[in-house]
Amino acid sequence: MLVGVNGRVEGVIAVFDDRDAERDRAQDDPAAETASGSGRAAACPQTMAATGAATGAATGAATGAATGAATWARVKRRLRAELGEDVYTSWFARLELEAVVDGCARLTVPTRFLKSWIEAHYIDRVLGIYAAEDAAVERIALFVRGAAVQRDPPRRQDATQSAPPATAPESKPAAPAVPARDAELAERTELLGAPLDPRLTFGNFVIGRSNALAHAAGDRVARHDGAALYNPLFVHAGVGLGKTHLLHAIGHEGRGQGKRVIYLTADRFMYGFVASLKAQTSHAFKEKLRGIDLLIIDDVQFIQGRTIQQEFGHTLNALIDAGRQAVIAADRPPTELESLDERARSRLAGGLVVEVGPLDEELRLKILGIRLAAVKAQHPSFEVSEDVVAYVARCVSTNGRDLEGAVNRLLAHATLTGAAVSLDTAENAIRDLVRNREPKRVKIEDIQKLVASRYNVSRSDILSERRTAAVVRPRQIAMYLSKVLTLRSLPEIGRRFGGRDHTTVLHAVRKIEKALGEDVALSEEVELLKRMLQD
Repeated sequence: MLVGVNGRVEGVIAVFDDRDAERDRAQDDPAAETASGSGRAAACPQTMAATGAATGAATGAATGAATGAATWARVKRRLRAELGEDVYTSWFARLELEAVVDGCARLTVPTRFLKSWIEAHYIDRVLGIYAAEDAAVERIALFVRGAAVQRDPPRRQDATQSAPPATAPESKPAAPAVPARDAELAERTELLGAPLDPRLTFGNFVIGRSNALAHAAGDRVARHDGAALYNPLFVHAGVGLGKTHLLHAIGHEGRGQGKRVIYLTADRFMYGFVASLKAQTSHAFKEKLRGIDLLIIDDVQFIQGRTIQQEFGHTLNALIDAGRQAVIAADRPPTELESLDERARSRLAGGLVVEVGPLDEELRLKILGIRLAAVKAQHPSFEVSEDVVAYVARCVSTNGRDLEGAVNRLLAHATLTGAAVSLDTAENAIRDLVRNREPKRVKIEDIQKLVASRYNVSRSDILSERRTAAVVRPRQIAMYLSKVLTLRSLPEIGRRFGGRDHTTVLHAVRKIEKALGEDVALSEEVELLKRMLQD
C-alpha cells in the first residue's frame, strides 16, 4: 500500500472504498457465494431441505454476513460524503467491520492511535450513521486488529461455524506477531528529534521588554496541565534574538512536567519524513509525531516542498484537534511565510503569535553582564570596566550572538596580549561587529502603516482601488519604499498592495524615482521615512 505524504493513501486507496464489500466477501467465500445465489436457493426449496439443518444454519449465517458487509459499505460511503475526502482517508480508510453481535457492531483499526482518535472525536457520528442504515445496531465497539485476533477466532469461522477446534492454536503464534511487527516498525522509524541544549533553560533566559511576552507565553505553555493553551504558540524573531533559547527552555520545562516532547528543526522534520517515505514507514512516522504532548519545530520558514508542507499542515491540524500543544518558530510572522501552504499559514496565524523584538540597550547590558560573569568564573584575572561594557552594549546592537562574539574577542585580547581591556582596545576588538551590522529588516506592513499615518490616510485606502491624488501619491511612495528597503520582488509587492500587477509597482517606483530628482521637499520627506523605518 502506498502512503501519500498528505496523509492520504494514494494509488490503492483510490479504489479502496469501492472494494470494501468485495474484500469483506472475499474473506468469507461461502458468505459471498450464498449471497449471490440466494435467489436460486429460494427457487429450489427441495434442495435446501435435503441439505439438512446444518447447511441451513450456515446459509443463514453467510447471508447475514453478506448483508452486514453491504450495510457497512453504505456506512463508509456516507462517512466519506459527510466528513469529506481528507478526513475520511486520514481516519476511516482502514476502519473495518468484524461482526455484528447482539446489536453491537465490532469495528477494527490497525493501530491504537487510530482507535483512540476515532473514539474521542467520531464514535457518535459513526454510530448515528450505522444506526440509520441498520436499526438493529445500538452500540459500536472499536478494537485494534492485532488484539481482536488474539481474543476472537477469525471471521471465516464465525460465518461458517464449521471450523474445527484444532484451528485455534494456529492463530496463537500469529497474535504476538502483530505487536512484534509494530515494535519493529516503531524501532525503524523512531523519531528522536534534535537534542535539547542543557544550557538553554528558563533559568538563564534574560528577560527584557522585547521578549517578556514571548517568555511569559512559553513558560505558561510549558507548565500548563490539561488541554493545550495558546495553540499553536508561534514565536517569530530575527537572527540571534533568543528564539531558539526560548524553544529549548520550553522543551526542558515540558519534559520536567512529565510531558512527551519532541523538538525538531525544519531540516530534521523534512529529513525524517522523506526517510520514512523511502522506508515505507510514513504511517509510523506520522503516528509518532501526532501521539506526543508537545511538538516544537524551529525555523519553519525552511520547510520546502508541496508534499512536505502538506504533511506539516496535517500534523499541525491533528495535534491541535487532539488538544495537544504545538510551538512553532520562524524568522517572520505567519502571514509573511509566502513559501508555506496557505492553509498552514492560516492555522499558524490562528494561534498566539508573539514577536521577540530587537534587544534594547538595557537588555544588552544584562546579557553582557551574565556572559562576562560566566567568563570571569573561568578566568578570574579577566576584568572589564563598566565603561567598556556600556560601550559594547551601545555599539553591538544587532543580536545576542554578536554580543557573545564581542565578549570572546575581549577575552582573547586580554589573555593573548596580557593587557587590560580599555575603550581603545575594545573598539579595535569589536570593530568588525560594529562595521558589519545588518540594517533592520523592514516589513511591507510597517511601510504601509507609516506612510498612511504620515499622509493622513488609512492603510485600507492604500490597499484599495481608490485613485484620488490624496491616496495615489502615498501608495506610490509606499511601493517605492517597499522596493528599496525590502528584498521582495515586484509581483510580491503588488500582491501586498491589494493584489496589483507587477507593472503597476514598476510604474510607481519609476515615477517616484523621477520625482525625487525634481522635488527637493519630496526627497527629504522620503529620506526621513527611510530613517524612521530603519532606526
